[in-house]
Amino acid sequence: MKHRLFINGDYVDAATGEMFDVVDPSNNNVVHRVARGGAKDIDAAVKAARAAFDTGPWPRMTGVQRAEVLRRMGDEIAARTDALARMEVLDNGKPLPEAVWDIEDTAAVFHFYADLAERLDTEAEETVDLGMDGFTSKAVKEPVGVAGAIIPWNFPMLMASWKVAPALAAGCTIVLKPSEVTPLTALELGEIANKAGLPAGALNIVTGFGAEAGQPLTEHPLVDKLAFTGSVPTGSRIMATAAKDVKTLSLELGGKSPLVVFADTPIDEAVEWILFGIFWNQGEVCSATSRVLIEAPIYDAVMARLVVETRKIKIGHGLEEGVLLGPLVNKAQHEKVLAAIQTGRDAGARVVVGGGVPDGLEHGCYVEPTILADAPLDSWVWTEEIFGPVVCVRPFTTEAEAVDLANRSDYGLAAAVMSADTARAERVARAFRAGIVWINCSQPTFTQAPWGGYKKSGIGRELGVWGLNNYLETKQITTWDRSKPWGWYIKG
Repeated sequence: MKHRLFINGDYVDAATGEMFDVVDPSNNNVVHRVARGGAKDIDAAVKAARAAFDTGPWPRMTGVQRAEVLRRMGDEIAARTDALARMEVLDNGKPLPEAVWDIEDTAAVFHFYADLAERLDTEAEETVDLGMDGFTSKAVKEPVGVAGAIIPWNFPMLMASWKVAPALAAGCTIVLKPSEVTPLTALELGEIANKAGLPAGALNIVTGFGAEAGQPLTEHPLVDKLAFTGSVPTGSRIMATAAKDVKTLSLELGGKSPLVVFADTPIDEAVEWILFGIFWNQGEVCSATSRVLIEAPIYDAVMARLVVETRKIKIGHGLEEGVLLGPLVNKAQHEKVLAAIQTGRDAGARVVVGGGVPDGLEHGCYVEPTILADAPLDSWVWTEEIFGPVVCVRPFTTEAEAVDLANRSDYGLAAAVMSADTARAERVARAFRAGIVWINCSQPTFTQAPWGGYKKSGIGRELGVWGLNNYLETKQITTWDRSKPWGWYIKG
């Protein structure tokens, strides 16, 4: 496992020589130590990225040439799937099958953006009809420049790929600041990039804490674009910082996503997607459908089955066979989620199942999968993101009520609806004020489709062609036919 920063194509020590611990949340033991980067390291990384963009080969290569490198990066990630997945279990805690899925997706993201890089050779220029003789015009897409990317800890390598792959495909250079909680797989990207033939300075990786490394990255004057995934408060601060230099910005922030279940939904289907919508990845998912609204006629039946199935979920170390719920990512998140459950109790919510630490797992950051009922609509647990295996459930009586309750939120990242009535499901989906909507499912994510939210859930879209466009500027180039006299000031 790597432990040094990756700057200008080499692994180097932090300027201070300091390190910090990487902790396994299953037992809170230190499993590794990595470099604690700071402002000097960020400056070195940004200057390397700046030089690589301004004078290096990467932005000047054809899309096909960049695609060859991106494809090799994807191939190398795929070849290391098992080793990378086990690293993610070690520093994140998620079950191994989920980690394997994440790494497979990561490789697929690099392959997808390799394809889009190739298309830029023919699609980066578009003729503009000006409707005026003598003038021709075209719109040209160009890389935005140096990108600064800050990613969270819930999908460590996958979230890195969502920013690194499209930025590189566009011809940008990038400085990546992974979460200090889960730095292991991000650091591996340096070696993978070198092996794939990525020019030095095109990708730089600085591990460290937010105030010491993240803030200097967002404030650096040589950074042209900022991309952040994380909490709303941090995103708001980054937005304010970006405004000072009018930097290009994309934000993917939190959510409190609803799942509306109508009475014509089979009970088994409803329960399966409720479980997947909140307990997958320990509920540490920004789009988790953590507010479930169930139509009154099936409310009791769904709740009864939901309790039975929730109690069956195997909790334990991510490498243990059959485990579907691992530990939360660290002590701080563990304490936050347990405190949130208590806050719900204090507000009048009823704990239907779970609500505490599983017996025999007190040594790690484990929380039982928890269902809360009767949470007041103005309570913290109903309105705010818990980011853990905790779901709030309540009944509704009419479609209009369900849509109103679903949209009554400061967030608008995702939403889901379940119904056998196709027309109703489509109608409700369009009524949701959310950037991602699922019908008869919850949480599946596809690299080809746009990802991002309304309201406080963020600005811009990642993934698909929309993710590539985050790292492109559009330039107008208009030409006058000089064989024709203009003759405004000089006649004849």
